Amino acid sequence: MTAPSTFGLSSEARNLHWLLSNLVEEVAGIQSVAVVSSDGLLLLSSDPGRNEEAREARSEKRTGPRGSAADLATIVSGIGSLTIGAARLMDFGGVKHTMVAMDEGSLFVMSISDGSLLGVHGSAECDMSVVAYHMALFVGRAGHVLTPELRTELRKSLEADATRSGQ
Repeated sequence: MTAPSTFGLSSEARNLHWLLSNLVEEVAGIQSVAVVSSDGLLLLSSDPGRNEEAREARSEKRTGPRGSAADLATIVSGIGSLTIGAARLMDFGGVKHTMVAMDEGSLFVMSISDGSLLGVHGSAECDMSVVAYHMALFVGRAGHVLTPELRTELRKSLEADATRSGQ
């Protein structure tokens, strides 16, 4: 899979792509990242080839949810919906973040100001506090620019990339 093209995108969209790539490159153990809209649609995802070192270390094991950004987006959206529903039932306010620890990895989901979600799939070796810190930085930098117009631009960009790659 190749990195999504940022040619022709607005400066805000290019900045979000850069922030996401930076998150994956700077935090050891991150396998994949997805930004999902409040209605469950994938807006932005990491390029799986960017974290080649972690992938090589676990070459005999699967490194992501079937290797697909769409699968990660589906999982993130489902967990987001479940935790939001639980918070409403418990009357504890909004959900800030959710973490699922598994034997061979972790899944982190963090709310973005517009109802979108940031999801990170990490290896078992990743430092959860470092991942959470960098996710909070991403949310702080990206949350205010995720306007309806930018969400539409990101969706169209993903659809164009999928069309070009023949998916």
